[in-house]
Amino acid sequence: MGGNGWTQTGPYQRDLEAAFRRAQEAELAQDDHGFGPGRTVEELWLDPAWHEYIFTGGTGSVLDFPAMTDPSDTDDGPFMRPLSEAEIRAFAPDGRPTYADWDEALDSERLDFPDRAQGRCTVLYTDGEPTHIGYWGVTAD
Repeated sequence: MGGNGWTQTGPYQRDLEAAFRRAQEAELAQDDHGFGPGRTVEELWLDPAWHEYIFTGGTGSVLDFPAMTDPSDTDDGPFMRPLSEAEIRAFAPDGRPTYADWDEALDSERLDFPDRAQGRCTVLYTDGEPTHIGYWGVTAD
């Protein structure tokens, strides 16, 4: 099997890791994937059954990653990694990509999907102001 690519957006926060956690909480509130309501993402990642679920199919969302790494981290997943400034400027020369810039870059493959069990994120701008974070990744299966 090969991993499945996915995209989603979440609200902007200056602290990207806090925004990532907020996006995970929102996603989990929408769908607990059969693991029962009231569990946190951290609790799920301590459960071997969750590991099996993620690594044999996954959610196709920010829930597929236990943590966010640094933009310079080159380790394999499963991690969410923000783009570096150079990676952002490669598809948005002004360094302030809009949703349309990001979406078009992914569609045209100017911005790559990562390898299986990995995710990426970047801040998205509206009228020059940060408003959202674009998340994308590939499931582990």
